[in-house]
Amino acid sequence: MSTPHPLSVWARNIAPSPTLAIDAKAKAMLAAGEDVCSFAAGEPDFDTPEFIKDAAIVALKAGKTKYAPTPGIEPLRVAVAERYAAEYGYQLAPAQVVVSPGGKFSCYLGILATCNPGDEVVIPAPYWVSYPEMAKLAGATPKFVLCDDQAGFKLTPALLKAALTPKSKLLVLNSPSNPTGAIYNRAELAALADICVAHNLYVLADEMYEHLIYDGHQPVNFSMLGAEVEQRTITVAGFSKTYAMTGWRLGTLVAPAPIAKACAELQSQMSSNATTFAQYGALAALKEKAKATVALAEMKTAFDRRRKHLHAELNKIPGVSCLLAGGAFYLFPNISSFGLKDVDFCARLLAQEKVAAVPGSAFGAEGYLRLSYATSDEIIKKGVARLAKFCSALKR
Repeated sequence: MSTPHPLSVWARNIAPSPTLAIDAKAKAMLAAGEDVCSFAAGEPDFDTPEFIKDAAIVALKAGKTKYAPTPGIEPLRVAVAERYAAEYGYQLAPAQVVVSPGGKFSCYLGILATCNPGDEVVIPAPYWVSYPEMAKLAGATPKFVLCDDQAGFKLTPALLKAALTPKSKLLVLNSPSNPTGAIYNRAELAALADICVAHNLYVLADEMYEHLIYDGHQPVNFSMLGAEVEQRTITVAGFSKTYAMTGWRLGTLVAPAPIAKACAELQSQMSSNATTFAQYGALAALKEKAKATVALAEMKTAFDRRRKHLHAELNKIPGVSCLLAGGAFYLFPNISSFGLKDVDFCARLLAQEKVAAVPGSAFGAEGYLRLSYATSDEIIKKGVARLAKFCSALKR
């Protein structure tokens, strides 16, 4: 009997998502009746607003259950283009919009459309766990640039220049950031944009958390930093975080027409289209602005309260230091003073105190934790008390 061929190099080299794995373990423990405080989830703990669900139900009943155009239903693509014009002054044609089955897939399409085997994809660390794997699946090489808490978790022009080689093809820039919550201001982004233009880099601007920004800061769309910047920028956003629609799997990609066309053609062979009736729910999210504004404001108020409380409590713990995030719904405290690998720290924290956190090394930054405050005030209060107890025992 012959031995089957080995699996492909793609299958053998891909790493599973550590955030999803830890969240799944925490949920399994909860299902088994254990009192777990989980900070692992990367999704709002709010339900999708009713008016969005109602629009999808109406679409279902109206028979919107067939294939949709690959890049998305036309009314939704128009609404996305109108949204960028209204919020940023970014004038787009609907043909520059691709609606995909999730922001993750949108990111992957952007990398596949621009990168060849052997190209380098510059990824600031801490990074979202999927970026390196997407680059590898495209045959490209991830090039990591560590931007620690001393740098505010943000890429600087000097760090970017030092990372560039003749093989550099694309920069991935995520603001607000998952996992740190760091946000770039316009001047910081403009300085990076100048380098990207000078070195002929594409930019994947992941702006999935663009509407979850606090302390009076305003989101900045990277494409609007100049005509030459616009011609090399792929902007990814979506509905998951803004409208608590993670399970709907709807992302958006906007790009110069040739790139958008290439992404749509890739999608046509990989997923055909995003779920048809779900797109009508997303259309309602963009068209019924008054209802959407109320729903978003409710989430942001809760997130902001939790952000400030968790930040204050973390910095009361001896040995822990934590920057205040400006956006998203994560904090990224430094726990390196305990002399314990962050993976071991998280494993022991879960086993001993029933607190689930994601180690910073999963995001390319050893010595940190990612804590999501997209959970209840009660869990945050109880969980941070358990974390303090755990850290106190380590310090003895």
